[in-house]
Amino acid sequence: MCQYFSRTTGLVCYQLPVLPLDRPVPKHVLSRRGAISFSSSSSLFGAPDPRQLSQRRGAISYDSSDQTALYIRMLGDVRVRSQVGFEPEGRGSYPYLCIDFRTLHSCSESTSASSLIPGPGFISAGPVSGRRLRRLLSFQRYLHSSRLLWGTTHLNPLHILDEDYIGQAKCMLERVGSWNFDIFLFDRLTNGNSLVTMTFHLLNQYGLLELFQLDMVKLWRFLVMVQEDYHSLNPYHNAVHAADVTQAMYCYLREPKLAKSLTSCDILLGLLAAATHDLDHPGVNQPFLIKTNHYLAKLYRNSSVLENHHWRSAVGLLRETGLFSHLPAEEGLKMERQLGSLILATDISRQNEYLGKFRTHLNQDDLCLSNASHRHFILQMALKCADICNPCRPWELSKQWSEKVTQEFFHQGDIEKKHKLEVSPLCDSQRNSMGNIQIGFMTYVVEPLFAEWGRFSDTRLSQTMLGHLGLNKASWGGLVQQERPLSPDELEPSRPASVTMPTPAITESEPESASAAEPTAVTTATATGATNSKEIPQGRKES
Repeated sequence: MCQYFSRTTGLVCYQLPVLPLDRPVPKHVLSRRGAISFSSSSSLFGAPDPRQLSQRRGAISYDSSDQTALYIRMLGDVRVRSQVGFEPEGRGSYPYLCIDFRTLHSCSESTSASSLIPGPGFISAGPVSGRRLRRLLSFQRYLHSSRLLWGTTHLNPLHILDEDYIGQAKCMLERVGSWNFDIFLFDRLTNGNSLVTMTFHLLNQYGLLELFQLDMVKLWRFLVMVQEDYHSLNPYHNAVHAADVTQAMYCYLREPKLAKSLTSCDILLGLLAAATHDLDHPGVNQPFLIKTNHYLAKLYRNSSVLENHHWRSAVGLLRETGLFSHLPAEEGLKMERQLGSLILATDISRQNEYLGKFRTHLNQDDLCLSNASHRHFILQMALKCADICNPCRPWELSKQWSEKVTQEFFHQGDIEKKHKLEVSPLCDSQRNSMGNIQIGFMTYVVEPLFAEWGRFSDTRLSQTMLGHLGLNKASWGGLVQQERPLSPDELEPSRPASVTMPTPAITESEPESASAAEPTAVTTATATGATNSKEIPQGRKES
């Protein structure tokens, strides 16, 4: 390691040893404890100009016995690896903004749907310089960053933010339990790292790192990889939405009934499920994947396709980072299954199933939160509420989410029109307006769910959410009237005819805990009268 003085920063800097990309990393490096993956959009750990790292993911592996010996390997550098003959690593699929649909009508029926998605090699390879990649880190910066390598203290749970984030973000985290929490502002203050910051803070605040003996480096790496695998080009299903759902989940976990009943394991699973519930979402819905013969639709037999993919992606990152590797194997598998059960519950096509079960429990007054299965069911309902809670936020926040989800719908509709596909319901910008979509969604999806949640948890927060829901619905009604004056009868959305959909058989992809009490039919209705697992607007997976 050579040393030099930087006139720009006035610091003593060190040039670290570099491993070439065209040969495997030595085993003694891969075997070292922990890795830190950094986002190209952040300044964590002294990352260079993001423009130089737009297609890279990195890892820093360190040996606790030699803190100054850092080995850096760039993972998944698409341009470089495609030149040297390696298949680029692609943990996440790329957004549908780059789909080449020219192959759509020329493919035979047996053609794999993967041909419709640009693979990791889709990006054209540019010229590659002969220089070996090098990363320069200031030694002082490394010392500050490596605080997280040496553990945390109970006195200062936010120490990890001191050097990387400004004071406003810390002030916002002090009020993270407020229902008026502005996740858009928080994302700007954290330089686009709202999901990592939010989730790490909440896990640390509950003391779960110490309780479950979670390796801080592995946890940080896991959270950064999760954030990276959300598609930032998606208007709605991105890491900011995941951070918003995680914050809402935290608000529900603090409700009196849950706070005094949930175990530490329940809280850990609830927060992780909220952070990963839409992991690697492609920005299109399930019918789109089916009609384009996508490989995910085949893999999961057209049943909860996106939810299964989110769960499997989360499990893949858990195993890649080894976050639960110190736990007994049976316990780790159990946590993975429970995580899947929570994520699969967010499938909107099973809304009536869960809502009916919830209503039955409340009518019979037989919910016993000392029972593990009942606690898990309440966690499922809490995650469902958190996932579609946008209409229950203050108008300024709710309207932004409505605009984003509608933009994502209409973008899919434009793609379908361009390539002569049947346009999915709610995705036709010429037949649907944002106001009508939102009014229908609030009336037939959000209100029934939050009314039952209010019965279960009759608190100030529940009343606040229902109050915001009513005001937001009235606001959208006013906007619709301004666009096109309607009579009172026309303004009130008519309930569409329900269509009974046969429930797919439970496959091996669904956890055991999620397969109990499966009904023979599920009835779902959207604001436009179409039934579909992913075409509900605002918040929930319209995939």
